Amino acid sequence: MSGNHQTLALLLFSAFVAVTLAITTWVSRNRHGSAEEFYAGGRLFSPMENGFAISGDYMSAASFLGVTGLIALFGYDGLLYVVGFLVAWLVVLFLVAELVRNCGRFTLADVVAARMSERPVRIAAGTSSVTVSVLYLVAQMVGAGSLVALLLGGTSEAARNWTVIGVGALMVIYVSMGGMRATTWIQIVKAVMLMGGAIALTVLVLVRFHGDLNQLLRSAAARSGHGDAFLAPGLKYGGDWTARFDFISLGLALVLGTAGLPHILSRFYTVPTARAARRSVVWAIGLIGSFYLMTFVLGFGAAAIVGPEAVRGSNAAGNTAVPLLALDLGGGADSTGGTVLFAIVAAIAFATILAVVAGITLASSASVAHDLYTSLRRRRAKPRSEVTVARTAAVGIGVVAIALGLLARDLNVAFLVGLAFAVAASANLPVLLYSLFWRGFTTRGAVWAVYGGLVPALLLVLLSPVVSGSPESLFPGVNFQYFPLQNPGLVSIPLGFLAGWLGTVTSAEPPDEAKHAETEVRSLTGAGAV
Repeated sequence: MSGNHQTLALLLFSAFVAVTLAITTWVSRNRHGSAEEFYAGGRLFSPMENGFAISGDYMSAASFLGVTGLIALFGYDGLLYVVGFLVAWLVVLFLVAELVRNCGRFTLADVVAARMSERPVRIAAGTSSVTVSVLYLVAQMVGAGSLVALLLGGTSEAARNWTVIGVGALMVIYVSMGGMRATTWIQIVKAVMLMGGAIALTVLVLVRFHGDLNQLLRSAAARSGHGDAFLAPGLKYGGDWTARFDFISLGLALVLGTAGLPHILSRFYTVPTARAARRSVVWAIGLIGSFYLMTFVLGFGAAAIVGPEAVRGSNAAGNTAVPLLALDLGGGADSTGGTVLFAIVAAIAFATILAVVAGITLASSASVAHDLYTSLRRRRAKPRSEVTVARTAAVGIGVVAIALGLLARDLNVAFLVGLAFAVAASANLPVLLYSLFWRGFTTRGAVWAVYGGLVPALLLVLLSPVVSGSPESLFPGVNFQYFPLQNPGLVSIPLGFLAGWLGTVTSAEPPDEAKHAETEVRSLTGAGAV
């Protein structure tokens, strides 16, 4: 990349970091240190603000860069990610949002522990939430190392490493100083930037093709090298039955995993009522749906204007399709317009990564302090000391994420995101749905549901072709591949539900009918909700 690109991108990065640090500093001066303030921002956000924050939390670098790149490289099959990411929000809207807001306080474990023995349930749910959060964090850190370093023109190992360390340090500052209030405003700023950038690029692509989508699709298919197959299913997932089952597994993980992501669930506690939580999700669906409609235009636009070969030549996974498209739409590599548009897209990508890692770090530090710490000590911590533990946990999680991000810097980012969704769907969703809707659910069932999904999901990944047995594996020199699918969701999600049922029917503990009735009334009416 040219010096002009790097200079302008650095200036825009610096401006965004300065604004977000100013927000964090302002919030830290006005906070009063309570758990409710740190974890939930005082529950003072409006549905619109929270909807923008949810969309900012959800639309990660994988959405902005990864999905667009997949469409540019694989056409129709790349759109399947868009469908999975978007349809997942219907599950959240109809099954989870209001009920979680009424039953919980800060974390997933609050919902389950409302009618169970607290200690074992909190330890299990807290462990699962931290695992999912760290997997998601590592994906963002790997993306930060490869993408931001590439956009700045430094593809050396040292540049990537320092990028990962810098992003990790910033996320620790955001969370430990500002808590949920600062994190929310950072996500809102990022969502506005992302939507604005996507709208501008979409308009420019449509202008290039005179508003004719048919011409756009025909041009993309012609330049793809695959002809009409580019616009039909099967280019990526239409090979043997293993590839087809892998797609089904990925689809299940994407559609069901969103409802179990800790950093998404924690957003429902930042609004005052369950009605506000539902309206937040409606806002989020509108914003996220609009964004994914634009990725359709951007992906096929990158295929038609830049070309899959140029995209693949810059980054094998297609992660640089959007920056390359911006460069071309602005007038080319040596033009002022191209330089400006490229730098803006680079800054948006950086803002996306920072906002998402801040939300995930906050959710995982809340699970450590509110669930694990308070359960493992004999006496329940005071709210202020719990917040201190959460801030310390944010630092520890930041260090772990930086270390794993450096270790896994050559691993596929999309795989890590898919794995996080698979683990969330396998471990968190079964226990959440059983707790909300099954009258006979018991403590043993809850613990078994979490570990019965979490352990198989992690083991199957270790035995999959992602870790060993192929040239693209994490350890290509060894082979302990016994599970053929890259995503474990097809097997581990049913196992999570099965383990929860089996633990309940074999439990000697009778279900607490009174607590279930109380939880049911609270979840449906909001009576007694915090």
